[in-house]
Amino acid sequence: MMLLLILITVVLVYVGIHLILSKSLIRVVLGTSLLSHAAHLYLISMSFKGQDLPFNDGKLPNVDAIPQALILTAIVISFATTALLLVLVYKNYQKNKDSQIESLGGLDE
Repeated sequence: MMLLLILITVVLVYVGIHLILSKSLIRVVLGTSLLSHAAHLYLISMSFKGQDLPFNDGKLPNVDAIPQALILTAIVISFATTALLLVLVYKNYQKNKDSQIESLGGLDE
């Protein structure tokens, strides 16, 4: 089960980096959101020292509370960052009528 969690985390990191490197601003925002989800899954996998996931069976020992607090804090921060980035992309679209990276400032030649 831990292998499945690791594979999902790796796929989320790959897709997130692929989206961040694209030219559309919405895809960049989605990529940062996926990378934050991958970080949350990584922190979940660190919170249990056994061979199986902590939420699989009720008979397993309790998990460490520090990674759970870090995950909760990271979720709130990633939500706020995603909301801010979406507002910036929307304002850029209103001003430039384009959601591509090339429409962001710079020198006109």
